[in-house]
Amino acid sequence: MATEIRVPTLGESVSEATIAQWFKKPGDAVSQDEPLVELETDKVTVEVPAPAAGTLESIVVKEGDTVEVGALLGQIAEGAGASSGKAEKAPAKAEAAPAKSESKAEAKSEKADLVDVVTPSAGESVTEAEVGEWSVKVGDVVKADDTLVELETDKAAQEVPAPVAGTIVKIAVETGTTVEPGVLLCQIDPSGAGAAASQEASASSEPAASAPKASGGSSMPPAPSAQKMMAENNLSADQVSGSGKRGQVLKEDVINAIASGATSSGSAPSAAPAARGPVNAQDEIREERVRMTKLRQTIARRLKDAQNTAAMLTTYNEVDMGPVMELRKQYKDLFEKKHGVKLGFMGFFTKAVTHALKEIPAVNAEIDGTDIIYKNFCHIGVAVGTDKGLVVPVVRDADQMSIAEIEQEIGNLGRKARDGKLGMADMSGGTFTISNGGVYGSLMSSPILNAPQSGILGMHKIQERPMAVNGQVVIRPMMYLALSYDHRIVDGKEAVTFLVRVKESLEDPQRLVLDL
Repeated sequence: MATEIRVPTLGESVSEATIAQWFKKPGDAVSQDEPLVELETDKVTVEVPAPAAGTLESIVVKEGDTVEVGALLGQIAEGAGASSGKAEKAPAKAEAAPAKSESKAEAKSEKADLVDVVTPSAGESVTEAEVGEWSVKVGDVVKADDTLVELETDKAAQEVPAPVAGTIVKIAVETGTTVEPGVLLCQIDPSGAGAAASQEASASSEPAASAPKASGGSSMPPAPSAQKMMAENNLSADQVSGSGKRGQVLKEDVINAIASGATSSGSAPSAAPAARGPVNAQDEIREERVRMTKLRQTIARRLKDAQNTAAMLTTYNEVDMGPVMELRKQYKDLFEKKHGVKLGFMGFFTKAVTHALKEIPAVNAEIDGTDIIYKNFCHIGVAVGTDKGLVVPVVRDADQMSIAEIEQEIGNLGRKARDGKLGMADMSGGTFTISNGGVYGSLMSSPILNAPQSGILGMHKIQERPMAVNGQVVIRPMMYLALSYDHRIVDGKEAVTFLVRVKESLEDPQRLVLDL
């Protein structure tokens, strides 16, 4: 009976992979869980283990082929490999010298006292993270739950706490290294004896920390899709740093190299200054070059992709914020006493947006290929600026929430964003976004779409201006509103109507209460 080898699940956002290399050929004996083939996706390489022991009977797909999740890779014939694989390994173990086995036992007992800190899982669709700044160094004494290091994914930053109290005896990876879930970050000696051994551990950890930097000299060939992209862009191997296993260059590495300005004229470091033009030597000394974080790289890529993909257009209007300001002034103390949260503007704006989205559903929809997906719910993303970059946590089912509930949820998400505690679930699934540049003093701007959404509302500074009201010139607190929308799915009439409905709800807040 034959056992099938199939492509495993690679995460929610990954549907296919390329065959990087086979470790076995038909007829070879294999043991259960022994790596058989390496698959390469845009972001990571995955080794597929043998589901059973036996003999590799057939290989269905060859190296370089692209396969989907669940596709058949090959088959294992049961029998020969199970016995032969184990029989070959048994003598080797039996021949081990007593002295060696004793030393191994001692090493194991030594290591048993150390606590490994590994890269945590950051969600199904996140397969890697970049090591940020270390908060500790070898020899430091830490308490349980002290922050050790910050990991940055393309969605958020995540702090890794100390699982136990003790002494840091080894740091296995440097700042800037790309790691997968389960990779060793550092080791802690909880016995208290780690301080004395820290010097020795530090020396042994240095080679491990610097190992990822040697990716340029990796013996692993670039992944097939990466090699193709390198050829198309005239990039050489020394211009791309590999982040895959054993320093292998992946497709994402090539994309990052292209984005950083690497060209065929030379290595990446020398190419960058050439692209900037002549640089005065004195000016160059005073410059500071800082590597973009994973989050910042993703923000840059997504915003540019939105400009390149959508037919983006912006329509403007202005709203008299007087009625909302009067309402806040009248009820803010009572509101805070009852609900435990301050009454701000975002609650009114979010509620006004959900009302308008029900009337103009195209603004709450998205394009998927040749289909339009209409969302019968309102998950409102609220853009929040942090010292790490722009993040967009989502208020789910905002259309079913009261203004008080919206304010409470926005407050919770804002705190999590500033503390770097936002998770994947907090930032996914939004159907429309609100961006408030007014808190920084912006008078008018054109926000960029948060793809694949079709609309984003830009709020701005409240500015007193002379306005004509009933034939009289009066000073009113006015705010410019900007709606950027995807003209492929939203017509101009719909966009203008949507913005007018938001304006009407804010200038007459009773409409929100009466659902008008």
